[in-house]
Amino acid sequence: MTDSDTKITNKIEIRTDLVPPSNYSVIFVNDNVTTVEFVIAVLISIFSYEHPDALIMTQKIHEDGLAVVAVYSYEMAEQKALETTMMARNNSFPLMVKIEPSS
Repeated sequence: MTDSDTKITNKIEIRTDLVPPSNYSVIFVNDNVTTVEFVIAVLISIFSYEHPDALIMTQKIHEDGLAVVAVYSYEMAEQKALETTMMARNNSFPLMVKIEPSS
């Protein structure tokens, strides 16, 4: 038997114990400095809200003190939170964004 006669077989097992990734909530926290106009702009540009929905969400954040603005996979939630924080800081706003496991 030569090397060219060697046969390699791979055994593939299908895993059935996989759990889908958890979702995470992106939460905006109200403050007394960040403007309504800025929050609306963030919701439209980063979270793809339509203007009327962004206005409603902004009012909810203001009235309740915080609100879940979106739910994503962990990586996407983290990315959106980072983009929002960077946009806020670049515009001198202290908007706080949290991500938490979604219930």
